[in-house]
Amino acid sequence: MAERRVVITGIGTINPLGKTIEEYFTNLEAGLSAAAPITHFDTEKFKTKFACEIKDYDPNDYFDRKEARRYDLFTQYALIAADQAVEDAAFDFVSLDVEQCGVISSSGIGGVKSFFDESVGYAEGGNTPRFSPFFIPRMIIDIAAGFISMKYGFMGPNYSVVSACASSNHAMINAMEAIRYGRADVIVAVGSDATVNEVSVGAFNAMQALSTRNEEYQYASSPFDKNRDGFVVGEGAGAFVFEELEHALKRGAKIYCEVAGGGYSADAYHFTAPHPEGLGAIKSMRDALRDAKIAPEAIDYINVHGTSTPLGDLAEIKALCEVFGDQLEQINISATKSMHGHLLGATGAVEALACIMAITRSIVPPTINCRELDPEIPATLNLTRDHAQKREVNYALSNSFGFGGHNSTVILKKYQPESVE
Repeated sequence: MAERRVVITGIGTINPLGKTIEEYFTNLEAGLSAAAPITHFDTEKFKTKFACEIKDYDPNDYFDRKEARRYDLFTQYALIAADQAVEDAAFDFVSLDVEQCGVISSSGIGGVKSFFDESVGYAEGGNTPRFSPFFIPRMIIDIAAGFISMKYGFMGPNYSVVSACASSNHAMINAMEAIRYGRADVIVAVGSDATVNEVSVGAFNAMQALSTRNEEYQYASSPFDKNRDGFVVGEGAGAFVFEELEHALKRGAKIYCEVAGGGYSADAYHFTAPHPEGLGAIKSMRDALRDAKIAPEAIDYINVHGTSTPLGDLAEIKALCEVFGDQLEQINISATKSMHGHLLGATGAVEALACIMAITRSIVPPTINCRELDPEIPATLNLTRDHAQKREVNYALSNSFGFGGHNSTVILKKYQPESVE
């Protein structure tokens, strides 16, 4: 039996650059920085006092008061992005076979804020433990997939993927494979995290992972810059409707792009640091290219993991040089975390959306804040610095890497009615 083709027919997001796809794409193309002083909590005792928050977010704009109490913030974001994607896909729910529709969500940390609040409440509550009956459902990572399936009655594959900051790409690859091999016709794939809180910022500060450039926070997320000092934490979600091609064509769905392939690997090296030569990243990208059945020179655009950490950026560039060789100079590269920050388990989803913008609008988003290029990074590479660039993009590759040595790579391609060998 021929392998089933998988396309994307719906997209949605809420992230620091926008609460809708259009707002996100507009600000992404404009090269805006979402970094600003933290408003979610008092930062007086913290080394880092800024982040990429979703500004002016009010859960009452999306949920009634009773619903909002049930959901941790990461679940709220997942539901909002998924709602946009499902609405965008424009299903006829009367004829849709919900038994062939599933949800695969992902998150790096999940309901850490709920865990913190309940733990503090217990510690301050005296001898009688008092916990909310919603505590466990708010905290567990799989609950986002559960709530999305309940809303739409989707009875197919339903679970969550956790691989730190590689999570979203893993969820997308799993969604692709579920459809390829006939386990479902439709999968809603979601990545979500809400980590601008005391626990996450304090813990990442303790690891010396976050930038502490509080006086110039707009420039703090600076992938490839000589003076980069850590990532800028963000929050939000990205969502997609993955659909089997014939199923999408039969109902006349609009098609954003085709999901060409995916790869994943382990560094097997260190629990937080990447392999210095990028060996795991090399394997992940080569496996994705093999899965997509294309040569490296077919790639037009790469959205790198590019977190603005001293070790991570260099390791990824070394991996890219190994995989693409001299051809790398002909490829546009950008690190969109320079604008929206590092959304941890949601990052891969939000960056795959940037790839969709590049494919559908022929606009490659920029890398901002690289004011002085790290001398260890080849100056001949096109890092799409400062400004978006017009370019036809037929194939886009997106990398995501996570603590634990997890690597994941997704390749998206411009949809062609007939497959091109």
